[in-house]
Amino acid sequence: MSATEAVQAPPARQSLRTLRFAVTITAILALLFGLPWWTVVAGSGWPAAAVAAGTVMFTGLLVAFPALMYVGHGRRHLDWAARAGDTILGVVWVLFAWSALSIVLRLALVVAGVADPARSRIVAAAVLAVSVVLVLWGYAEAMRVPRVRQVAVTMPRLGADLDGLRVVLLTDTHYGPIDRARWSARVVAAVNELDADIVCHTGDIADGSVSQRRAQAAPLGTVRARLARAYVTGNHEYFGEAQGWLDHMRELGWEPLHNRHLVVRRGGAQLVVAGVDDATAASSGRPGHRADHAAALAGADRDLPVLLLAHQPKQVGAAVAHGVDLQLSGHTHGGQIWPFHYLVRLDQPAVGGLSRHGDRTQLYTSRGTGFWGPPLRIFAPSEITVLTLRAGG
Repeated sequence: MSATEAVQAPPARQSLRTLRFAVTITAILALLFGLPWWTVVAGSGWPAAAVAAGTVMFTGLLVAFPALMYVGHGRRHLDWAARAGDTILGVVWVLFAWSALSIVLRLALVVAGVADPARSRIVAAAVLAVSVVLVLWGYAEAMRVPRVRQVAVTMPRLGADLDGLRVVLLTDTHYGPIDRARWSARVVAAVNELDADIVCHTGDIADGSVSQRRAQAAPLGTVRARLARAYVTGNHEYFGEAQGWLDHMRELGWEPLHNRHLVVRRGGAQLVVAGVDDATAASSGRPGHRADHAAALAGADRDLPVLLLAHQPKQVGAAVAHGVDLQLSGHTHGGQIWPFHYLVRLDQPAVGGLSRHGDRTQLYTSRGTGFWGPPLRIFAPSEITVLTLRAGG
């Protein structure tokens, strides 16, 4: 290969990757918008005027969607665009999912002898009706104060004096384009009724900078806990200013566990509460940010039980290697909008609930306190989790 060819090869490969990415995104968007368009508009035998109007609407949404997402979630962070783009995404996802499932109804109508255009119109009407109901219900679920979920976790190495320790878990609050300052205050009020010994926030606190989301995060400064309030970064902090959120949470009175630990005591028993950066921190380009379990546990007594805060469930492999007793995570949102949890499960070892990994380590994965993007939660309710730690075998 000549020197000229060697210089030209990397740009050529970069161009090919860009082309593949563009083709992939275009194909995904065509399918995401195209299937609902065909199911409820073009393939349903409606009058020509109705088909034309529906086609114009879907085409307009398809064209506007990527622009709104880019302007809303890109460097400009225009909240109005993010709200519009996120809403389109949520509604289209629901329509897509139920359009795909409508194949079952269509087959049943074929077996029942229902002919077109009646068959296709029944399917279209059913998809629209179910989607409208689910979007309205999903919005109400997303905007409500999360239900409190009680979970008991036995930690064999936990000292008797810490038996019954109450750990309240918040995660994925995602303060963002929709102003949820009042919602945040109600969540904190609910937390303060739970008689917590430790309150944890396992990341994705906000989408945007501290200056943009300060009012929404402000109620976190009034969270009450007898022993500790601890916070770690999530992947969304690394889309913005991770260090800014670590510093701000310290200003609010929380302990930012940036690859470090603290020790809580009650009577003669002690518990190591450690935290690591998100799994994406190392690739963010921010100096000093990466998930470092060894640093987080440096100097900790190896005979003490360890409670680890790590945003993503898939960080549990390193937790097992370092002898962690219980890892608390979020990130998955429980899928947030059914049936997205099937895709989440391809990337994470758990989507929600308590699971065991190795001989010692347990993992609790929260479905999240807030929501990201579409203001919808469908068959994946949010939660404030109270984990009661129990000593013994």
